[in-house]
Formats: sequence, structure tokens, C-alpha cells
Amino acid sequence: MTCRAAVTAVAIACAVAIAGCGLGAGKSTSGVVTLAVTRGFGTSAVGAVTEQSIPGSQTVMRMLERSFKVTTRYGGGFVESIDGHAGSSSRLDWFYYVNGIQASLGAAGTSVRKGDRIWWDLHDWTATDSIPAVVGSFPEPFVHGINGRRFPVTLECASDAGAACKRVTAELDSIGVLVASQAIGTGSGSDSLGVIVGTWRDVRGELLATLIEHGPSASGVYARFAGPGGSSLELLGPAGNVVRTLGAGAGLIAATAQTATGPTWLITGTDVAGVSAAAAALTPARLHGHFALAVQGQTDLPVPLEGAS
Repeated sequence: MTCRAAVTAVAIACAVAIAGCGLGAGKSTSGVVTLAVTRGFGTSAVGAVTEQSIPGSQTVMRMLERSFKVTTRYGGGFVESIDGHAGSSSRLDWFYYVNGIQASLGAAGTSVRKGDRIWWDLHDWTATDSIPAVVGSFPEPFVHGINGRRFPVTLECASDAGAACKRVTAELDSIGVLVASQAIGTGSGSDSLGVIVGTWRDVRGELLATLIEHGPSASGVYARFAGPGGSSLELLGPAGNVVRTLGAGAGLIAATAQTATGPTWLITGTDVAGVSAAAAALTPARLHGHFALAVQGQTDLPVPLEGAS
């Protein structure tokens, strides 16, 4: 059994166990919930729905099946196709995210909560079968949190990224998120969400940066810095190959999660101009539907590149 097959089997077992417990009608949950379905790392839209009120027993699978034509495998625990779009090879499958976090359970076992942003995407997992966190559901998970729990946010800023940090702080404040600022290297702790802002030279010693340096299989991020002090930014394709290289003024917004509490976000660049460009892109409109986002001035380059399936 492959690693992916083992993970899938565990997820299915959990989903079936939870789905079979007979939760009943439950209490009604008020609040806007969105569900988006895309292909190719968000490059091609399949459809989207918004619900103002949902039953307390609602699961991700039930919500999906109400609005889309869905076929499943393994007793209903694994999505095979949505509106006729199915994996066409052994390395093309459906994955889903709740508030920007890759789900750890099958959809039949994951409850829908107030304010959730649910995102299904059909994509190639040649480079990695795990993308722990994505930025395309912003302002989540900062507003409604993870699994119904909202976490405090810590902002680590490099000394030469003051203007970018002020911009990030202002954007988070505009959506009602207060941050605790601290110097880079202090760490966000296990009970908070972290945002790190600085040039690649500033942040490369951070755990998240180390994971990014090791490629998508370690971080789920399809970009990496190269050259002296991170003077260039390499953008990767779905197979993990370098598709394009950016130089001065290039920035990156990416996230990954290595703890149970949630992701750390990285707003970085090849230089101070690149960090500022990335900070300016921290808006719901510019991040919407992207797994990670590279920027060159005002030009947005969602990564992985050439992700349409």
C-alpha cells in the first residue's frame, strides 16, 4: 500500500465511523458558509454555493451532494467525481480544505461550522500528496479559526520590513483580527497562528522557510528561493519543476501547517521591494482561489504555475 493509500484508508475509516453514529437533526447553525469547487490548483472554476443557514448535523459531504452531482468510492467516504470531473490518472484526485487547511478526515466525517469556507480542488499530486495549508481562503483561518476554534495571531517582523508589517497589520485589523507583534525568531507558540514578514535573507532560518527550501513534498508550497541570500524566486509547476524565475522585486505569500493548531503564513521576497509587493497583495480579492501567490510589482502569479488540468 502506498503512503497516499494508507492515509486515504485512515481518513475513510474515520469518516465511516463518524458518519454512522446517527447524529440526528442537531441545532441550527447560523452564518454564511461558502463552498467552492475548482480544478487545477484553483485555475478552473467548477461551481460555488453560499448558504446563509445550515443544520447542526451538516457535513462537508452532505453540503457538497446537495449542490453538485457527486460519485464516491469506498462506501461513500471518498469523492471520485464532482459534476463529471474525475481523476483521470493515478496522480489526479480531489482534495478539500476548510478555512485554508487541508482536511484530516473524510468529508462525511467533517462538520460544517459557522463562517466556514470549504474548497474542493481536483489536482495533480505528482510533487506531493499533502498541501497542508493554502492562502486562497483569506481572511480565513484568521477570522473563524480551525474546527470552530479561533486562535490569537502573532506577527513576526524583520527590522527592515517595517512598512510591509504596518500594511499587514492594517489589513488584519480591517477584518477584525488583532495581532501581537514580535521580532523574527521568537516563534508563534503552539496556541496561535503565525505570520512572518521579511526578506528571504531575514526569514530563511525559520522552520517554515526551511520547509519551503526542501520543496513541495516538505511544505506543499510550489516555489523556492535561490541565489545569494535568496536573490531569485523560482516558481514551480505541478510536477515540482522550475517553470519561471523572478529576480529583484519578487515577493511570495505562502502558508504551511506543521502543528495541530494551524498554519504559519510567510510574506517574503527577494528584497525589501518584494516584501512590500507581497504585503500589498494580502487582500481577499488578490489571494482568492490561489494555493500560494508570487508577485512581481503589480503582477500576480499563482503557484503552482500551469496548474490547469
